[in-house]
Amino acid sequence: MQTGYILGLLSLPIFLEGCCPKNHQVKITGVQPQQHYRAVEGEIFWMPCIQSLNQHKQKVWSRTGEGDEGNHGIKCATLFTVEAKHSGNYSSGSKFFLYLHVVARSSVGCSTAEESSVVLERDKGGKVPCPGLNCSNNTEVIWYKIYRPVSSWQGRDSCVDETGRLHLCQVYKEDTSVFFCDRKIIDQGLTWTLRRAVNVTAAPEPPSDPPRVDKPRGIETHEVELGHSHTLVCEASFITEKTLSVGWYINYGGNLENRTLLPMQEEKKKEVGLTQTKVSRDAIIEKVTQQHLNHTYTCIAKNSVGNSTGTIKLKKKIKVHFPSLVGYPFASLLLISGLGIILHVKWLEIQLIYRSRVQHGKHDKDEKEFDVFLSFVWSPSTDLEGVLTLSAQKGPHEEACLSSMDLLNTEEGKSTLEVLLPRVLEDQWGYRLSYTNDVVLAIRRSQMLICVLSADYLSNSNALFVLESGVQALLQNTALKLLLIWTTRDSAALIQPDPPLPALVKRALKVLPSLDWSSGKTARTTSSFWRSLRKAMPSQRVNMVSLMQGQLTDRPRTSF
Repeated sequence: MQTGYILGLLSLPIFLEGCCPKNHQVKITGVQPQQHYRAVEGEIFWMPCIQSLNQHKQKVWSRTGEGDEGNHGIKCATLFTVEAKHSGNYSSGSKFFLYLHVVARSSVGCSTAEESSVVLERDKGGKVPCPGLNCSNNTEVIWYKIYRPVSSWQGRDSCVDETGRLHLCQVYKEDTSVFFCDRKIIDQGLTWTLRRAVNVTAAPEPPSDPPRVDKPRGIETHEVELGHSHTLVCEASFITEKTLSVGWYINYGGNLENRTLLPMQEEKKKEVGLTQTKVSRDAIIEKVTQQHLNHTYTCIAKNSVGNSTGTIKLKKKIKVHFPSLVGYPFASLLLISGLGIILHVKWLEIQLIYRSRVQHGKHDKDEKEFDVFLSFVWSPSTDLEGVLTLSAQKGPHEEACLSSMDLLNTEEGKSTLEVLLPRVLEDQWGYRLSYTNDVVLAIRRSQMLICVLSADYLSNSNALFVLESGVQALLQNTALKLLLIWTTRDSAALIQPDPPLPALVKRALKVLPSLDWSSGKTARTTSSFWRSLRKAMPSQRVNMVSLMQGQLTDRPRTSF
């Protein structure tokens, strides 16, 4: 009696688990050189792959008995929906042949639509039926998941029971797929392989709790602006299942029993892990009015177990007419930082603008020996090149009438500015010219520096040294006026001379006072130039003749 009881307990797991403890899957036999397959129209199908004798895997089945036009063949292990047009003879290489016969679904009397798909619960065992198998005496079935034999699974318990059904001892999420069952049938002396497809869905275990509304949590109050749109956002967490929904309702007057559904956007679903789904749904109030503030808005999340809610109340947002105290120092900091950056980048230009337009520095006449230092480069057609320093002498020539100057009406008046300028300064305005080699000293002892800028000037290193020395003297707090006279401002050589201009000179040219001269101007325009030049000259002359003039009498003239 006790022995029989023990045997009964040992045999109980076998009946409960079926064939799960061991894998009784029938092993796949080798593929024959010539095969006959049958498939049901409208179902998923895949052509077998054949291993040839030389171990080369035949991958493509080509149609035979028809023209090659439009025939690209069918790759093995490729899923496709089979149709009647796929019936025919196929070959793979020269030794393997296959005949596919596609039968109409209506001719399969024993098969039902319910057998073509099955829903199994995850983390539990389940059985997959082979369609039409209950009408056949042959229960020997070979099962595939897509095109991989179930018998080749490693680490999973599965088997085919006595009725030919596939028994999965544990269902996973990845088992949502297409399974195929192959069984042998004999028709008119030929052995056919009937391949049927089953769509398997691995569904989660039904939930035991209602969903959770994550947003809004409980009752929340949102500030809104009248006349603007406002979006109500609901987010809920579900234990993954098919039956779930999220919706927004308006509660008139805050009465939960007097509610209607709000216009909403589509649900957005996102799976989190294997068993949880996040669902969000929005409702948009196009234009918030005072009436909307009298109602409440509830999000309801439902599943097969129950529902959860979250509610939002709307409150009018109070506009702040004055910026907060925190904003003032922040704005001030931004303003000061911006000004600091501008000053840092443009500080040189600012210094030059100020010092060239405002008399700044020492004004003691005793330290100034010269009125004007004139710097220019003679044109190539002239045999002289040099830097001239002007010294004033007492004389009655200061008030010359420039508009009626005879010099401008002569052939000499048509000469270059380099020729005219020394003659006007000396003959008409009473300055005497002298040459010097000590450029830096002469600039420091002059009241004014005039540079006649031409293409040749800006390409001459010695001339640029004079201009750069004048800019340096202007920056060093000396009482120096600096004037530029452009003769060819539109020339490309002034923008990109060769060699390139020094950085200090390039920045100074943009801001220093300047006049424009052109030999092609009318007499009236030319007279205007001379008036502007006379106005820019030093207001008082130095009562001293240059000592350097006498020193340079017997020297060769300085040439650039």
